[in-house]
Amino acid sequence: MLNEKDFACSLLDFIHDSPSEFHVVSNSESILEKAGFARLDPGAEWKLVKGGKYFCSVNGSAISAFIVGKGEIDEQGFRILTTHTDSPSIRLKPSPEMVVEGHYVKLNAEVYGSPILNTWLDRPLALAGRVSLRDSRALFPKDVLVRFSEPLLYIPNISIHHNKEVNSGVALNPQKDMIPVLGEVDPDVPNDRRILRILAEKLGVEEERILAFELCASEHEKGSLVGAKGEFVSSTKLDNLALLYAGLQALSQAGVAESTSFLCGFDNEEIGNRTRQGAESPMMASFMERITLALGKDRAGFFRAVSNSFMVSADMSQCLHPNAPEKTDPVTKVMINKGLVVKSSGAQKFTSDSNSIAAFRELCAEAGVPCQYYINRSDAPGGSTAGPSAITQIPLRAVDVGIPLLAMHSIRELGGVKDLSYALRVFTRYFA
Repeated sequence: MLNEKDFACSLLDFIHDSPSEFHVVSNSESILEKAGFARLDPGAEWKLVKGGKYFCSVNGSAISAFIVGKGEIDEQGFRILTTHTDSPSIRLKPSPEMVVEGHYVKLNAEVYGSPILNTWLDRPLALAGRVSLRDSRALFPKDVLVRFSEPLLYIPNISIHHNKEVNSGVALNPQKDMIPVLGEVDPDVPNDRRILRILAEKLGVEEERILAFELCASEHEKGSLVGAKGEFVSSTKLDNLALLYAGLQALSQAGVAESTSFLCGFDNEEIGNRTRQGAESPMMASFMERITLALGKDRAGFFRAVSNSFMVSADMSQCLHPNAPEKTDPVTKVMINKGLVVKSSGAQKFTSDSNSIAAFRELCAEAGVPCQYYINRSDAPGGSTAGPSAITQIPLRAVDVGIPLLAMHSIRELGGVKDLSYALRVFTRYFA
């Protein structure tokens, strides 16, 4: 196992190479394949063996991976870790080119999720995502990933001379203020085909083959360790690639346990989970049932397996802000580098109950990792996770956990180096 700072730096490499959820899944697949996991085709019959290592992707933006346990699956069940692959971002609309005064070319865009908008201003932005190309079968276009190494986009602020109230707080209009600038008008390229031309040249295809795309802006600068002793990690997309990466590393290094170890990275958590690759879909439940059936059990055996399973829903946690301590609960105060966070909510925004909290505390104790509690202030209800959506599809015992994060949903978030290693240690113990 890498030391704390080396592990944090390897996470920064993973995040920098994963500017869209499609790249997240592609890079996750590479990690799993190097660890001996075999790819499964969702449209083919699954032939599984005990001790086998497998993964399957949905939409190229969600991924599940598992190691079949030594025990009978209806008796030993699944040990499930769920995370998500998406992060708040700025996404291009179709036919996005907008020309201003015959000189600037902007790209019409929409906000995805709930980013802190002002953190996206005045910084070089990368462009990446998926492009769907015309192929031999109309209903099955060819999907390819695209990533530009150079920063193509920029969202400029309005100068203080034209916006005297900017330091008093200014509301940003997503349709007006969050539109990225691509560059100047190019007399050799029709304005309405600027993006098509750029994509075609990057991919080495004819413009006419490009039928659709899903492209997002992202932070161009790589994350780094910060603090007097390098104790913090500053990066984009820590929510939730930090916990997905820890899960991938724990599973890829795991042996064969009695239970079936199962990792799921959902997509679209940031917009409510209600897609075919989101937590509020039958994706995970259907994979679990297929695994059970492929191991010779019937549907009743699947339900027994569910009853004997446990799910850890892992997503980043709020923590005490050094400049605004009053924003946190007056008693349960989460701190960076003080351990994993167990989340609870009387309003059931998290899956945790006393039974699952007790189980996770024991797991942390076995791993030698401290844990702390998070609960919202009673007058400031916070967000939720993919966990509650997932258990509406399959009735699992579950607990919601995370690691502390400052500036959540900023383009640059701040977490703790120790906490990343704590997550890896607990997930490793969980899959043992």
